[in-house]
Amino acid sequence: MSLLNPWLSLSLMVLLAWLIVFIFKKNLRKEMLWASIITAPIGLTELIFAPKYWLPDSLFNLTLKIGFDIEGLIFSFAIGGIGSVIYGAFFKIKYEKMSRHEMHNKRHKFHLLALVSPAVVFFPLYFLTSLNPIYTASITMFIGAISALYCRPDLKKNMFFSGLMFLVLYFVIFSLFMLFYPGIVFEYWNLSAISGILILGIPIEELMFAFTFGMLWSSYYEHIKWYKLKGKS
Repeated sequence: MSLLNPWLSLSLMVLLAWLIVFIFKKNLRKEMLWASIITAPIGLTELIFAPKYWLPDSLFNLTLKIGFDIEGLIFSFAIGGIGSVIYGAFFKIKYEKMSRHEMHNKRHKFHLLALVSPAVVFFPLYFLTSLNPIYTASITMFIGAISALYCRPDLKKNMFFSGLMFLVLYFVIFSLFMLFYPGIVFEYWNLSAISGILILGIPIEELMFAFTFGMLWSSYYEHIKWYKLKGKS
């Protein structure tokens, strides 16, 4: 098995996109690193997706041996950082800290619940339904994003466009990935367990994941840190 397997290649392609943003957007570095470090451990959930959703080759065959892999950690690190700043990478925005008065707005009574809502939703869906994990993850993130919007309606434009931009970026990266590895979708993805719908060769579930991830993750830094767009109340 080649050391540079397809899963590692895809992870490194996303990491390259992360590095480009990190180099050229100095003002976003703190947020990127914060989000990437928080997101990286999500890569440990690979055992949830393999083999129900897909089963990629991995370095040292770790996916089969222990249920998670190095590639997943790299991938999660990279998408976390990109997803959190993609709106700011294309549009000029400034943040400011919320006042104590604003923090006590009635909407913020659900601040903590909104932040943990993805976990609250994920476990019942995963353990009590027969949904494929990719649908469970996407539904979870979408509900998390809607919950965040309830508390933080000032971030609605940020979140929606972040979802779209992350979707487009991921579509481009995945398309390049398929050029290097023709037929990889049919080899790695368990298409019979999902819809089987391909958009220009890409499983629609990948695009659904990208959009919901971009929406949710674009709000976490601001939500946790109590930042708002400057001039917004």
